[in-house]
Amino acid sequence: MKDIKIDEIYTFKLVTGEEMVGKVTAVDYNTHTVEISEPVSVAPGPQGMGLIPTMLTANRKNVITLNTNSVALWGNTADDVVRSYREATSAIVTPTKKVILG
Repeated sequence: MKDIKIDEIYTFKLVTGEEMVGKVTAVDYNTHTVEISEPVSVAPGPQGMGLIPTMLTANRKNVITLNTNSVALWGNTADDVVRSYREATSAIVTPTKKVILG
């Protein structure tokens, strides 16, 4: 996980099969941990896949620590998921790109 950049949003596939998205705030190579702010999990919903808080009872504003031994895969998050993540974790709504015809 040496290529992980601080303040970037990543997708982590845990060894349990769960897929988690979050913004990395710190990486500690000595303790094999990654700190993630406002992590969300990918879950099926009535309208397709959605994002739900990974830890339902934890304070959502606290940073969580993920043990990298629990991570099977990780990678850059798809742009549309990044937009959904930002909308779910902030008051910012990213407009969709549209072609304006006059």
